Amino acid sequence: MSSNLAVLYDIPGPKARRRNLILTIVFLILLAAGLWWVYAKLDAKGQFDWKLWKPIFQANTWTTYLLPGLWNTIKAALISVVIALPIGALLGVARLSDHRWVRWVASVIVEFFRAIPVIILMVFAYTLWFTVFGSSSPLASVVIGLVLYNGSVLAEVFRAGIQSLPKGQTEASMAIGLSKSQMMGQILLPQALTAMLPAVVSQLVVILKDTALGGLLLMGYNELRRAANTAGTNLKDQLQMYVLIAVVYIVLNLLLTSTASLLEKRLRRGKRGPRELAVMMTGAEAGGGPSMVVTDEQGNQTIA
Repeated sequence: MSSNLAVLYDIPGPKARRRNLILTIVFLILLAAGLWWVYAKLDAKGQFDWKLWKPIFQANTWTTYLLPGLWNTIKAALISVVIALPIGALLGVARLSDHRWVRWVASVIVEFFRAIPVIILMVFAYTLWFTVFGSSSPLASVVIGLVLYNGSVLAEVFRAGIQSLPKGQTEASMAIGLSKSQMMGQILLPQALTAMLPAVVSQLVVILKDTALGGLLLMGYNELRRAANTAGTNLKDQLQMYVLIAVVYIVLNLLLTSTASLLEKRLRRGKRGPRELAVMMTGAEAGGGPSMVVTDEQGNQTIA
């Protein structure tokens, strides 16, 4: 083995394994003790009585409170995602523009809205909407706040994804005469999409969860958290309702990440295999134009 090879991880010896085992046991004991303490406190308050948990299994609780709130949460998240994704892609590409003024404008927009907390953007949008139209629209205010903030964050995700591609992709595109828009739309963005997908999905999860901020601040926006709070107040089982909506949020996020994982696998499977494209400026092709050398996973090279 080469002496220049960096060692990333040393296999633990007997003492290290013994120490790790002891620390693991101590941690599990402390965790079990903490969970038991929480359980004992809740049990002493009667929080595990069936009469407090029964309402969350009743159809009337869902139809009256939770389902309308869940629909408002999903609706705001979907609208925000549909708008924020293309805005993020546009701003991300603009930050890579050859025109300085385009890069400058896009950079100002991205850095400005990334620096402002999304909750302030929602309140500002609510106030601005009322000032301009003379009426309030909590849903529009939530969507505007989410789009402005998350669109700016997604712009950085798109920019980083494009810049992570090998420079040979850009050079090859320019060598075969593609314009900047063709290079972005046909070469760089499709390849970067697979690499960006985990980060994009993480931001979509943030959008879904941040819809709760609108219900916390804006009167009239009855999303899932506010609906559960109202149900808990009326049915006198506040803790149980918050446990329930925590589970609902976890399920929604798992569905979102699972769908994204399936999409990522499908995108990778749709490719014929990992290929490295290089442009060879040779006179072998007719007219002396650039030829494309394709190297497949077995190392075989062909000229396209």
